[in-house]
Amino acid sequence: MGGRFEVDMKKTILFLGFALLLNLNGQAFLNNIAFANTNCFLAVENDRVIKREGSYEQGHSPCSTFKIAISLMGYNEDILIDETHPELPFQDGYVDWLEIWKQPHNPTTWMKDSCVWYSQVITQKLGMQKFKKYITKFDYGNHDVSGDKGKNDGLTHSWLSSSLQVSPAEQVKFLQKLLNNKLPVSLKSHEMTKKILFVGDLISGWKLYGKTGTGYFLNHDGSIDRERQIGWFVGWVENSDRAIIFASYIEDEYKAEFSAGKRAKEEAREKLVQLIKIGYILE
Repeated sequence: MGGRFEVDMKKTILFLGFALLLNLNGQAFLNNIAFANTNCFLAVENDRVIKREGSYEQGHSPCSTFKIAISLMGYNEDILIDETHPELPFQDGYVDWLEIWKQPHNPTTWMKDSCVWYSQVITQKLGMQKFKKYITKFDYGNHDVSGDKGKNDGLTHSWLSSSLQVSPAEQVKFLQKLLNNKLPVSLKSHEMTKKILFVGDLISGWKLYGKTGTGYFLNHDGSIDRERQIGWFVGWVENSDRAIIFASYIEDEYKAEFSAGKRAKEEAREKLVQLIKIGYILE
């Protein structure tokens, strides 16, 4: 009797504690559950998934990873010429969230410094009709370039914590087409975009290509939670005869000091190094 009573009491205390947690901080508790299921790392080689963590089919704002798509559009329309042209000056009224953006930029520095205003110059030169057509032909994410509700800003903001959403799986699929020169743009557009995505050497002759992205978590009602960042790093690693395509996505549980995109990049880099090391062992 005593043992059974103690077990029942422990169950009751556990239940009451759980209920109290929900009463006092229920939304935060549920958000943390969602957070745990949303982070993702996906890596694919030759159409074969070699590492998969988390929810890879849920859509999120692409943030600055969308520069990959903008680059393809820009080169295909001759708005972009090569790695260093055109070089455009900063102007009053341009987005200046980072000090480094307040200087001239060219395609290489645009990608490296993740300069938002340079992207917006390209998309405005394209115009909404062409912009929409490219999104459809690329089959990019949910195709929604309407932008913030009621603001008519899709041409300049739809990929910035707004209407356009893409999943890690869709990011990988898009990058597979880029690597195989299978997107509906010129060969030059493919090759120049690959060049400006080069990040640096990794290990053992492998080279890293990719793009970070940082934005904010979107609540269920579409509003922006500026206390929680989201971060991307998408791209590929390659050596003389192999290529691994990847997408890394993270969501913060709470406000953080450093860019989520940079943190997603470092996490992805570590995982890629491990995959390469394991690959050598298996070979």
